[in-house]
Amino acid sequence: MTRFVSTLIRKKRKQGFSWVKRSSFIRQNNQTSLTALCTKPQRSRITFIQKQPSAAKVFITPSYPRSPELAQLEAALFVAREPLPIRRLAKLARISDGTRARSLLRELNTYLDDSGSAFRIEHLAGGFQLITRPQFGPWVRRTLDYPTENRLSNAAMETLSIIAYRQPVTRAEVEGIRGVGAEEMLRQLLERDLIAVGGRSDDLGRPNFYITSRYFLRVFGLGRIEELPTIGLEFSADMSQPSEN
Repeated sequence: MTRFVSTLIRKKRKQGFSWVKRSSFIRQNNQTSLTALCTKPQRSRITFIQKQPSAAKVFITPSYPRSPELAQLEAALFVAREPLPIRRLAKLARISDGTRARSLLRELNTYLDDSGSAFRIEHLAGGFQLITRPQFGPWVRRTLDYPTENRLSNAAMETLSIIAYRQPVTRAEVEGIRGVGAEEMLRQLLERDLIAVGGRSDDLGRPNFYITSRYFLRVFGLGRIEELPTIGLEFSADMSQPSEN
């Protein structure tokens, strides 16, 4: 029996077969070849497996060259907590000047768009920031367990719109346009950091001027206040007196 098995093994090897125990496999390049399976009777416990040419390994290399400057710029944007002015960004990423940094920002944005990335660089509040694309917003909020959004009331939005389009503006001017008191609405907007005090008027009592904040620009996706859409609002110079709430 032993001589028969030895003869059979030699014959099969000449035909391009290898042999293993039935409980094991031949592995070539981490892939199992099971073609042309030949099995002897159960008691011999020998299985012959024909060797297959090893499959060519395919390496996928990035089609987009990543320069050290580009990688440094991406890293600086990734860790930034707020929009960075171009000069500050260039300094952090060790880029020669703002012009070169702007060119790299466009290049990086093209790469992010072409690769289907969840991120994009936006010009916000006078700087640049790496942000999540809007379609991923709900998933991000669930992942980070953000609290439920507290939306602004219509009155607060109306007050914010007046300040955005008329700034700098005093409380009396806001109340004259709305026709009602604005103290509570101004307090809410200040607490949310959507507006800020931007100096004082020369009028009697030197009331505060109110302006929109940098955070306002970020929330509404604006690079600067001049990017507000034109809506053709016209306010009367002779504003009526506000009511007593």
